Amino acid sequence: MSLTAEEVKARNKDLIDEVLKAYPEKTAKKRTKHLGTFDEGNPDCGVKSNIKSIPGVMTIRGCAYAGSKGVVWGPIKDMVHISHGPVGCGQYSWGSRRNYYVGTTGVDSFVTMQFTSDFQEKDIVFGGDKKLSKIIDEIQVLFPLNKGISIQSECPIGLIGDDIEAVSKVKGKEYGKTIVPVRCEGFRGVSQSLGHHIANDAIRDWVFDKAPTQTQTFQSTPYDVAIIGDYNIGGDAWSSRILLEEMGLRVIAQWSGDGSLAELEATPKAKLNVLHCYRSMNYISRHMEEKYGIPWVEYNFFGPTKIEDSLRRIAGHFDDRIKDGAERVIAKYRPLMDAVIAKYKPRLQGRKVMLFVGGLRPRHVIGAYEDLGMEVVGTGYEFGHNDDYQRTTHYVKDGTLIYDDVTGYEFERFVEKVQPDLVGSGIKEKYVFQKMGVPFRQMHSWDYSGPYHGYDGFAIFARDMDMAINAPVWGLTKAPWK
Repeated sequence: MSLTAEEVKARNKDLIDEVLKAYPEKTAKKRTKHLGTFDEGNPDCGVKSNIKSIPGVMTIRGCAYAGSKGVVWGPIKDMVHISHGPVGCGQYSWGSRRNYYVGTTGVDSFVTMQFTSDFQEKDIVFGGDKKLSKIIDEIQVLFPLNKGISIQSECPIGLIGDDIEAVSKVKGKEYGKTIVPVRCEGFRGVSQSLGHHIANDAIRDWVFDKAPTQTQTFQSTPYDVAIIGDYNIGGDAWSSRILLEEMGLRVIAQWSGDGSLAELEATPKAKLNVLHCYRSMNYISRHMEEKYGIPWVEYNFFGPTKIEDSLRRIAGHFDDRIKDGAERVIAKYRPLMDAVIAKYKPRLQGRKVMLFVGGLRPRHVIGAYEDLGMEVVGTGYEFGHNDDYQRTTHYVKDGTLIYDDVTGYEFERFVEKVQPDLVGSGIKEKYVFQKMGVPFRQMHSWDYSGPYHGYDGFAIFARDMDMAINAPVWGLTKAPWK
């Protein structure tokens, strides 16, 4: 028998109280601010966010370097991105996200290659500026078709005071190329979120308005848009771009997924910026609105309900030609979506989901689950800010369990008590819950599947959720509560 919203709230409150009892008093006092239930009508989700994690308590967050190199800059395909510091950070960020791109790796594209200054003890003592200069020289010899270089600083760079800005200016002038220093040392800020901000500021200061030749030859149209904050995980940006172009818009840039330096430079010529990942790219979108007068609009291409709403919202910034185009696209794909829902909804109806992801996913994917008749009963962000939780109120139902920067212990206890049919989170959590007998989907990079954005992506999303929940393997194991 299903519980009422008030009964769910009471259960969740008791669950939070039970979880907090395991902590020392001081820790419990801090963590209680990050856990709660959503009360319908409130302006936000009622939890604190963007606060330092508690030392010694397992957190799933990344650092500022991860936010810059791993998210914003890393997918720019025709630039070489140097992990400036010890090899470990570059090695970790090298094999993490599936930022698909078109190009020849090692010739004109470098996303899946690792470049590191491989700091040693002597570099800490004597500084790494000369080494960095030499690396840039070697890159120009080995990879002459690169369009530019970014220097992604790791923790030691900030600690010893290396002047990466001076090296960038000297070498940029020497080679006539864009070389961008990014002060994204991992110790900055409380999570990878500050790394996004720092990376955005580097684009603002070192890329925009720095290529007069390219911008002078650019031919504008009234329908130019830029896709901002789509990292092309498994091809997401491609499945989104298809729809925008079908409705009559011209996509002049998409970044960072499958993006190029020229597209970054061209973005200030757009008539509208369409923003997917608000958390990582709202800073640069706001800057372009203030400096260039370019409006921006958030969109959500997860599931047909949100896709239709987003297409109409984007079209609302243009004339009737684009508005008619949006309706034409919606009508074209509706039979496909109806068929997908007819196939999978009977198999997924009423199933409960708990989410814990980064970026926009803790709220954006809720509509896609609901299109399949599923219910999201708990959600939270790894590195969300208060404005993320404000935006989440438009997606969650009364009584939904909310957890910010949830610890490993808390998440496991919540899952044991709420007993969802599916957990959607990251690679660190995947095998924990699968060993508990709980179906799981890796919702950072789609568990080696995708795309999940757009109409094409929804068909894949529905198939993957069905495979996860209804796989015969779960008949061979039991969740703790069974």
